[in-house]
Amino acid sequence: MNRICLFPGTFDPVTLGHTDIINRALPLFDKIVVGIGLNASKVPMFSAEQRMLWFKEIYAQESKVEVNIYEGLTVNYCREIGAKFILRGIRFVSDFEYEKTIADANRMMDKNIETIFLTGEPQYTSVASTIVRDILKHHGDASPFLPDVVIQSIKKL
Repeated sequence: MNRICLFPGTFDPVTLGHTDIINRALPLFDKIVVGIGLNASKVPMFSAEQRMLWFKEIYAQESKVEVNIYEGLTVNYCREIGAKFILRGIRFVSDFEYEKTIADANRMMDKNIETIFLTGEPQYTSVASTIVRDILKHHGDASPFLPDVVIQSIKKL
């Protein structure tokens, strides 16, 4: 049986917090699908295609990581790709409260899909895409929060 996991999010932009969670989840699963979710209520700073390219470049040498763009309910996408697990990163207790609510709803929709929470490494607890976008909008240096691939790409924009 393949242990396929979906790591859903907007990843706008991809941060070191995101890659930390993926890197530490790699030994736990046979495949991790990074699912870039399209959310009509959010206006992203970077296109979904750009975010997908960042992940593909970061994990070019890692065959266990796949990256896709999806729309709709996460549990429906899990069924589509055969994922029995949803991976979520937790930075603070408040993250857990929010994420548990979503996990409970997902479990009500499909009892065969389990949500797995990984806590972020302490050095990444302050890394949030919202903060990084604000730094970038105001022409600040967001490099301490971003993978090199993302930094180099943003410099070219």
